[in-house]
Formats: sequence, C-alpha cells, structure tokens
Amino acid sequence: MYAIVEMAGQQFKVAKDQKVYVHRLQVEEGKKVTFDNVLLLADGSNVTVGAPAIDGAAVEAKVVKHLRGDKVIVFHKKRRKGYRKKNGHRQSLTEIVIESIISKGAKKAETKKAEPKTKKADGKAAPVEVSVASKPKAKKASAKGDDLKKVEGIGPKIAETLIAAGISTYAELAKTDAAKISEIIADVRGNHVTDTWPKQAKLAADGKWDELQKWQDELDGGVAK
Repeated sequence: MYAIVEMAGQQFKVAKDQKVYVHRLQVEEGKKVTFDNVLLLADGSNVTVGAPAIDGAAVEAKVVKHLRGDKVIVFHKKRRKGYRKKNGHRQSLTEIVIESIISKGAKKAETKKAEPKTKKADGKAAPVEVSVASKPKAKKASAKGDDLKKVEGIGPKIAETLIAAGISTYAELAKTDAAKISEIIADVRGNHVTDTWPKQAKLAADGKWDELQKWQDELDGGVAK
C-alpha cells in the first residue's frame, strides 16, 4: 500500500517504514506528525484519487532528526558588464519515517476563522470600518533615469553608486569627466577603467545605438583593445 501526500509544500509517494526528507518542519525530534492532505491511495488494485484530497485519509510519521542538505553553488554572471556573484546554499531539511497510512477515519485539523466584532457600546451602533483598499491611492511622482548598465563596463553596483551621486541619465554621464567618474566609484570593488564611459553615454543619449553596439563589440569590458 502506498500514498501520494503533500508534506511541507511538496508531494511524495510514500509507503510504510519509508524514510523521507522534507523541508524543515517545526516539530521536535522524536515527536509524531500527521499529514492529512492525501491526494491518492493505492492498495493493490484498489486506487482512490482525491478531489483534490481524500476525506478521512492521513499519513502518520515520526520526526527522526533535523539536518541540512548538500551545498548548492549559485553563480551569476553578466557578459561584458564585469558582474559576477557566487553564493552557496544548504537547504534545511527534516528526516521523517512513515509509520502508518490511514485510509479513512482521520480527523482534519480545524482552522478557526475570526468573527467580526459587532458589539454595541452604550446603546450606540458600532462604527463601520472603512476598508483601506476602497480609498483612492495617491500616485507617487517618480523621475525615471536611463539604464546606465547599457554602457559597457558598468554593472548594477556602479550604476547604483552613480545614481546616488546624481548621475542617472546618459546625458549626465556624458558630461562627466572620466577622472571624476573614477573618483565617484572609488569605493566599488574591482579595477574599473572609465575612459570610454562618457563617449558611450554620449552615443546612447543621441540614440546612436547601432554605432554604440558596433563600438562595444570592439571593447573588452569597457576598455579599448
């Protein structure tokens, strides 16, 4: 006999005495846990499919231990932007062992709904609450700059630093001296050559994208070869 059951946001095919690794459960080691969202039950040739879950069916398990999974490396790179980012991740898991599969008679956990308060005070009707969603929201005026990352050699961190310094458009970047740009981004990690950035920004500001693209193909991370 086996069952397909949802546990901690994932679906598993389980049988009695089987060990399963699920996302971390907020249950102490050695305690029992019941999963009542059973989607399918199979006992020999008898197969029961829920819609979506089977009423009265449940899977009982025991928490063996909490652990962490193998490390996964997540690496991001953006071509010709000088952007590289490496992170590691270990998923928090819980090891459980299936003790029994109940086909019917299990009680589902009840969820209590909060009832709205309509008590009267001093014979006066309770005030009606106005939903915030019904009120018109004021639109925020936001000045949107250009995407400075289209200039070869400028990554997200450098673009953020330039915007903080008041340089948010191609025209403003084109008017800024390369030495001044180097001074602004001095605290950004890495070796950045800014000689071509004002000229790239000038072509972008003038809308000469084909000419800019052709020139960028000849550059190496924003540096003339």
